[in-house]
Amino acid sequence: VQLQASGGGWVQSGGSLRLSCEGSGGVFEQGTGRWFRQAPGKQRELIAFITSGGLLNYANAVRGRFTIFKDGAKDILYLQMTDLKPEDTALYTCALHTLSQGDYWGQGTQVTVSS
Repeated sequence: VQLQASGGGWVQSGGSLRLSCEGSGGVFEQGTGRWFRQAPGKQRELIAFITSGGLLNYANAVRGRFTIFKDGAKDILYLQMTDLKPEDTALYTCALHTLSQGDYWGQGTQVTVSS
């Protein structure tokens, strides 16, 4: 399983970005898609996930501002981020969690939010 993340960049506070995580072989219908982030000097944190059945949840820090969703036909996991804040600056990484084969990770994409 290979995951390819993209969509990061620089944005001003209050702006929006959409991250994409492209998989293959219908991977996001076989496991739970996850988005993590890691800010400098901080631990990596799980910020959103969506199960193969469509159940989803968010970390408190992003709930109401970020939306996780997927396109099964294209095998892409998305993270729509709105009302971005400087504290959202981090390296964002997508991952796939499966019960049978463990976890797969994509490379990170940097998001920088300026005040």
